[in-house]
Amino acid sequence: MTREALLGRLRCWITTGSPARQTAATILVCLAVGVALGALFGVLGPLVAVALLAALTGGILMLRSTRITFVALIAVICLLPFGTLPLPGVGFTPTLLDIILVVLLFTWLFQVARKKQQHLRGSVLGPSVMTLMVLACVSFVIGLTFGSITTSLVRQFAELLLNYVLFFLVLNTVRSRQDLEQVLTVLILAGCVAGTVGVVLYFLPENLTIRLLSMLRIFGYPSGSDVMVHVESNPELPFRATSTSINPNVLGGMLALVGALTLPQLLSTDPLSLFRHGPRRWGLNWLAVVALGPMVSCLLLSYSRGAMVGLAAGMLSIALLRYRKLLLLGLAAGVFLLLLPQMQWYLAHFLEGIQGEDLATQMRFGEYKDALILISRYPWFGVGFAGAPSIDVYIGVSNMYLLVAEEMGMFGLTAFLVAMGLALRELLRGLRRTGIEARLESMMLGFVAALVAALVTGVFDHYFVNINFQHAVALLWLIAGLGIVSTLRLSSSGLTDENLSSTPGRVDTLPR
Repeated sequence: MTREALLGRLRCWITTGSPARQTAATILVCLAVGVALGALFGVLGPLVAVALLAALTGGILMLRSTRITFVALIAVICLLPFGTLPLPGVGFTPTLLDIILVVLLFTWLFQVARKKQQHLRGSVLGPSVMTLMVLACVSFVIGLTFGSITTSLVRQFAELLLNYVLFFLVLNTVRSRQDLEQVLTVLILAGCVAGTVGVVLYFLPENLTIRLLSMLRIFGYPSGSDVMVHVESNPELPFRATSTSINPNVLGGMLALVGALTLPQLLSTDPLSLFRHGPRRWGLNWLAVVALGPMVSCLLLSYSRGAMVGLAAGMLSIALLRYRKLLLLGLAAGVFLLLLPQMQWYLAHFLEGIQGEDLATQMRFGEYKDALILISRYPWFGVGFAGAPSIDVYIGVSNMYLLVAEEMGMFGLTAFLVAMGLALRELLRGLRRTGIEARLESMMLGFVAALVAALVTGVFDHYFVNINFQHAVALLWLIAGLGIVSTLRLSSSGLTDENLSSTPGRVDTLPR
């Protein structure tokens, strides 16, 4: 007798039997579930057991809907970026980001195999991203001659490739205007929550903050006093906001990109549904102000100067392309902040960085010099990801472009710059087409600002290309993919190949 026949007979026996039989079956099922849950809680402990059950439930939901998968992806990137699956006693511990990306990949492949997705999307960025992946593989193999291969290295490199693949997954799974708006809305909400958590934890008593952040140890996070970070690692200097991101610079970079995505919603005449029904005064959408406030506040408290410059560059790009009023708003906000007594030390710290007088900036200058030495010795394909070829040089520099050149050489850096340049070109072309809806225009402006913010922030830091910060790499390619999707014609039902067409009632071309 087959398993299906046996289950069918059992189901028939339960459903067609007497009430006593049905009650007995229900009791047996409850007892079995209770014993299983009791064993799980007893062996792993309540926190780990609850986390595993939540992960299992989330995994099932993600397999049923790519929208839920994107919600989980964004939540992990913004709120639990270094989280790992709580599997005590297991040698290989996958990160939450790994699991979500693999689920997204296999869900899409399953849809393609079942021919639910007849038309695969490509883009002008495709060849550049594929070239970047090939060059990464070449550099990885070359780098094995300089260092030994480890399980951690293989996992991180696989994660890097998976983050590049995320660009194509976004292109082929975000198929409608509704999908695009929902993903962008979730991204803004997650950034707002991360900023709020960071601000609240910053102003709570130190012992309470340490205790709260230490609860994340079940997800592989540090605990104890290590969760608190000071400026320049000096206990005499102020704390830096970290929210749940451990690293304040990485937190600042994430907030800069999500903040740049939110900025156009301040002035858009047709903002996202999230902000549409809020009060509007002096031409501002005040719900957007409320969402942006925690992000900017937390960014300031992270003391990430590079990310702050990146956000300012993103704001400037929006002002030059469309909303000139942002220049006045930015100037007014800057003057207001400078008048606050609490900001005087921050201003002095910022000016020290510009003048190269503080320790962190001086260390960066040393890293730049060492990176140029390494690149001059291995200019074309770099030295890979395993380790430096000699003891007088090292891999690691607080500059996104120099780090790519170190690891993948000038060929890899060229492919990366071409990909980012093509993404911006496509977005700018889309913005200059006639007949763009105001809401779509605001989204495209946000994607331009976010990419500009990432490229400017990359001058001062490295996390958007660093294999040790996979969530930051994923965020960059997620935004690049969403930006390219926004340049295509989107309908409520799906994605078409046609360009944006002129429709009555839509805004005209942007001011040049």
